[in-house]
Amino acid sequence: MAKGKSRAAYMISAVADQYGIHPQTLRLYEREGLLRPSRSEGNTRLYTKEDLERLEVILQLTRELGVNLAGVEIILNMREKMEAMQQQMEEFIRMLNSELASRRAAPGDAPRHSLVRVIQVPSRKMRGNGPEAG
Repeated sequence: MAKGKSRAAYMISAVADQYGIHPQTLRLYEREGLLRPSRSEGNTRLYTKEDLERLEVILQLTRELGVNLAGVEIILNMREKMEAMQQQMEEFIRMLNSELASRRAAPGDAPRHSLVRVIQVPSRKMRGNGPEAG
């Protein structure tokens, strides 16, 4: 197990066999910064489920789509940034919903600020300057 954690981890030979790649390929991916396996006390690479999911993306990009390693790095970085942005948006929406819920919870209180400005338009009867005005 990796550094006292109870998560399952796989050695480089098992991962290479499972995915039909050479262990040197996994080492290359690590050198290029595409994979970051943890290390055991004896410095053995240990691949977690998350590492394997990332490896599957790398292999799909290289094998099926013909993307080179520089392209893979760009794509993986973009995915990470998009996931971070998604989390920020979800947090913003939670905060907004919480604020709206708290405003609805106190109906007697007049809101000091409004998300939507409400404009009241006088009815035709009140305007008195149209064909119906009589």
